[in-house]
Amino acid sequence: MTEPAADGDYRVLDSETVYEGRVISLVKDTVAMPGGGDSVREVVRHPGAVAVVALGDDGQVVLLRQYRHPVGGYLWELPAGLRDADGEPPLETAKRELAEEVRMAAERWSLLTTSFSTPGFCDELVLVYLAEGLSDVDRPEGFTVEHEELDMTVERVPLDDAVQWVFDGRIRNAAAVIGLLAAAQHRAAGPRLRPVDAT
Repeated sequence: MTEPAADGDYRVLDSETVYEGRVISLVKDTVAMPGGGDSVREVVRHPGAVAVVALGDDGQVVLLRQYRHPVGGYLWELPAGLRDADGEPPLETAKRELAEEVRMAAERWSLLTTSFSTPGFCDELVLVYLAEGLSDVDRPEGFTVEHEELDMTVERVPLDDAVQWVFDGRIRNAAAVIGLLAAAQHRAAGPRLRPVDAT
């Protein structure tokens, strides 16, 4: 399989699916190098994710403490989830995840930032939203809390404290680090944000 040239004239000469899982797949690509020759790259294909900085009028953000098996421990995170619902726009995924995980809705939504979580081997793109004008809601009909979410702790923390937790090493989840720092900068300096439906 040959794909169109990418930046720098990198071309995929061959692609082989090594593993197909419930969430991710692993492919082995043979890529033409612009200086000549080719090289094999193992790539984790991922559906992408969203994360939400839910910021209350009182300046507090909603954080979750959730067990993450790959790192063998609990991490402080933002409400977040996979973009695994076919055809669902990312903003709708963010709204759904906020309701499912912390039983909240928001009046105002902004796209804070987008980031590739680990571009050296994975194509996961994470969209981080700012949600303001928070209110309590019921979980969506049909949603069942299960697995690690049964053990999840939800807390509201002043944004300034959460930012300090980043620098203390207490918050190490990449989307949370990025989202909290972006929210603090947005509150401090008001940078221009992209449209909420941008990717």
